[in-house]
This record gives sequence, C-alpha cells and structure tokens, in this order.
Amino acid sequence: MTKLPQAASNQTATNQRETAAPGRGKLAVDRIRESARDLFYREGIRAVGVDEIVNRAGVTKPSLYRSFSSKDDLAVAYLRDYCDEFWQRFNAAVAEHPGDPRAQVVEYLRGLGKRAQRRSYRGCGISNAAVEYPLHEHPAHAFAEEHKRELRERLTTMAEAMGAENPRVLADGLFLLIEGTFICGQLFAGDGPAGSAAETADRLIEASLRR
Repeated sequence: MTKLPQAASNQTATNQRETAAPGRGKLAVDRIRESARDLFYREGIRAVGVDEIVNRAGVTKPSLYRSFSSKDDLAVAYLRDYCDEFWQRFNAAVAEHPGDPRAQVVEYLRGLGKRAQRRSYRGCGISNAAVEYPLHEHPAHAFAEEHKRELRERLTTMAEAMGAENPRVLADGLFLLIEGTFICGQLFAGDGPAGSAAETADRLIEASLRR
C-alpha cells in the first residue's frame, strides 16, 4: 500500500472527520450550504461571519474555502438555493391549477400570505440580499436583480394569458403585491396585511381584465 505524505494524510483524516461527523451523514459542502442558508436568512448575510458558519456546519475554514472561493461566492450559492426554493413553491401553485393563470397566482399568494404570518418569517432572502448589497455590481445584488426580472417576466406572461388589458401593468401590480407581502410578513406578527394578499391579487386581476 502506498503511504501518503504526512500533510496529505492529515488532510485526508480531516476530510473524513468532516464527512462522517457524528449525527451528520452529509458531505461537508452540503452542511456548509445548509448552515449558511439558515444563518444568512435569519440574521442577514453581512451579519454572519465565516467562523459562525463553519462552527455550525462542523467543518474547518479550509474545507469551506475549497468549495467557495470567498464569502461572496457562498452568498451567491445561498441565493441560488433560495431561488430554487422560490420557484418550487411558485411552480407548485401553478401545478395546482393547470391552464388557469389567475388561480395560479392567487394560489401562490395564498400560500405566501400564510408563510408570511409565521413569527419565524424573514421575508424573501433574495430581496433582503438586494437591500444588504445596494451596489448593482455586487454579485449578490446582481443575482437578486436577475431573479426579480425573471419573476416580472413570468408574471407578464401570465397576465397576458389572463386577458389583461395591459399585461405589463397588471404584472407590475402583482409583483409589487408579492414584494409588499414579503415586507409585511416581517412587520406584523400573526394577523397582518399579508393575510389579505390572495384576495387583493384576485381583485386586482378582476379590475385589469378586458371588458
């Protein structure tokens, strides 16, 4: 059997400990992403340091930097994961009402309104990142802007299918309603305006249809 150099042997042992930590059956990179997801969402990206992430994940800093070149790189990975979660929820609402974009949007906002009234709710992680990093050239802000543009276009396509007199105006109204629900969920615990999001969307759509 070929004997590893001492440094390589030590690194291999470290990798094995991180991968097979007691009670943690996941790879180190997955634990890092999950820890970052929880901490960044609850406390904000800027407020969370790398030390806190690696301690929560049960890994070392070198392990983190093997997978992510910087904290900004990890932040973008978090936003990608959050984006996937957003579209899973949105597409689940679409699947509930095949061929009925009005009902699809209302269904999504019904679910969002319920989530936004939970005490643990911290709004949209992507919207929060855009506020934390106001410079448009920052990777987190650029990712957030791209995601929001995609949502706006998706809503415009749905508004066209609904028969809106001005699809872009309706889409922008629905977009603003969604973003407002993200914020209201953080301002009001329990019974707040977010609970009216679905009904408000339905009325807005009704008022926007061609006569």
